[in-house]
Amino acid sequence: MRNWENKKTGKTDVDRFKSRTRGIICLIAAAIFLILLLQPILIFAGDSKERYFEAEAAYKLLRKNPAKQKYRQHWLECIKKFEYVYKDDPSGAWAPPSLYMSGEIYLELYKRSQKTADKNEAVDNFERIIKKFPASKYKSKAADEIKKITGTVISKKTSEQKDLSYGEQKKEAKEEKINKIVPVPVQREEPEKPRDLKKEKDKNEQVKAPAEPADTIKEIIAADNIRVKGGVESPAPKSQGTVTVMDLRYWSNPNYTRIVIDADGETGYTHRLLKQDPSLNKPQRLFVDLANSRLGDNIKKVIPINDDLLSDARAGQYEPEAVRVAVDIKSFKTYKIFSLKNPFRIVIDVWGGREEEVPVKDGDKIEEKKIGVGDLAKQFALGVKKITVDIGHGGDDFGAPGYIKGIHEKDIVLKLGKKLAGKIREELNCEVIMTRTSDKYLTLEERTAISNTKNSDIFISIHTNAARNKSAYGIETYYLNLATDDEAIRVAARENATSTKNISDLQTILNDLMQNAKINESSRLASHVQESICGHLSTKFDLIKNKGVKQAPFYVLLGAQMPAILIETSFISNKRECERLNNSVYQDMLCEAIVKGIRNYIKEINPSAFSATSPDKGTGG
Repeated sequence: MRNWENKKTGKTDVDRFKSRTRGIICLIAAAIFLILLLQPILIFAGDSKERYFEAEAAYKLLRKNPAKQKYRQHWLECIKKFEYVYKDDPSGAWAPPSLYMSGEIYLELYKRSQKTADKNEAVDNFERIIKKFPASKYKSKAADEIKKITGTVISKKTSEQKDLSYGEQKKEAKEEKINKIVPVPVQREEPEKPRDLKKEKDKNEQVKAPAEPADTIKEIIAADNIRVKGGVESPAPKSQGTVTVMDLRYWSNPNYTRIVIDADGETGYTHRLLKQDPSLNKPQRLFVDLANSRLGDNIKKVIPINDDLLSDARAGQYEPEAVRVAVDIKSFKTYKIFSLKNPFRIVIDVWGGREEEVPVKDGDKIEEKKIGVGDLAKQFALGVKKITVDIGHGGDDFGAPGYIKGIHEKDIVLKLGKKLAGKIREELNCEVIMTRTSDKYLTLEERTAISNTKNSDIFISIHTNAARNKSAYGIETYYLNLATDDEAIRVAARENATSTKNISDLQTILNDLMQNAKINESSRLASHVQESICGHLSTKFDLIKNKGVKQAPFYVLLGAQMPAILIETSFISNKRECERLNNSVYQDMLCEAIVKGIRNYIKEINPSAFSATSPDKGTGG
């Protein structure tokens, strides 16, 4: 081939061929460079997709395995798989769905565990989607989930929650253009009818078996019929019309505060902890919203607390048919919320971590040094110094009627409680706090609050037992836990002044309200006291029946920050035991035995407790 020269360019065919070749080589090199540059990204995207489907497959397997669903670790394993997808590529296409699925699984886990931390993790995942992926289709899904959980409508400009009053809301919404919270609709039931206990003697309540796993997590959540107490949402039986919020009460010291919201009927409620917002000059707040409710005419709307944990509690008509109670927080370690019935009230417990405290009762401070309610081992190394004697019933609450006409539980236990307090001071040299020293009525939650705020080391609640069967007799001691038998449920229902159905409901929240250390110590205390009572009384009286140590969910023991027991001293409904309970000799021996049991318990946890000088004797409350 001849090499012709181009007269215009001066280039030969060989030159043009070489030029084209160099161009092709450059294009190929650029393509190779681009492929090499994008390869990690392409591989990464492929890995994210594969990991997502692996996580989804693991979750589907969990949904089909009811046995594994009972264990927390299996839920967390599924969550971690989705979290890995997000962490590996936090800006990728598979990040939003992974966050969404993590939130959904945390939400399902919360419905089973009742752990506030699980609920908060779900909300955090949904909020992260809204903030980081505003263009994703999962943003609206996440906003819908937050609305269902907290009642919060997420606006386009902010996810800030609104504060208290209905009037202030309208003004602030106009000025700041922030949407207000819409209360979560609560599914309601018909009120429970009075129960005929005689007809129920040999009947046990039927418990529905759990449904089979649904095909989607939405269906699983919808199919879950467990009533949530003190969680995100708490449905309640339908009241006759709108309920009225009647009162706010509180008991406080620097380390612990209990707030009680009183209403004249049952209703659903939601709660949410809101973080501090320095830009709006708003402290950390805890909201409790009551559905289908209105403020009572005489309720005090602002309750100053001003301890180390809380500033105040405020009640407002948040919506025309919803009341909000807001608690302004200074600092805290943890909190619990649960509801009690007959009458309906919502209890808020807030704990801090200080060691020295000054108790406060409705704003009145008692200026004296107190021992903290921290770690049990540390506390008992100092010995038991203060004991609360809780005397059951009182005032309009007569307790169980005696076999002998005119004898009632409230009067018998008052006599027993006074004698017990005297013997504790004399023989153990401990300070005694008495929840009542006269015939007055105290709510069950008030009794525990008194013991907590005065930092007692032990809580003893004194009662008499009763049964329809007049031949039933014996002595038994209880500590707080899930009921172990039908009789324990019956006793708890009677002492709680509620139905056995409500006791069954209450058991669903106990795991989140109790700490193992308290249960174990209460069990040990109950064993010593029960053994001592039956052994000591048997030396003088015949037919002393040891019914043993039992477990049951007693309202009066909920939230106790110390070993706490409830003693059913004898059956006041039994002729022989009613006569004994009214006998001063029997009363003295019974109280001596309780003191002996307490002494044995103290010796077990602290063998040197009685070797040094004990604190000064205290006075009754």
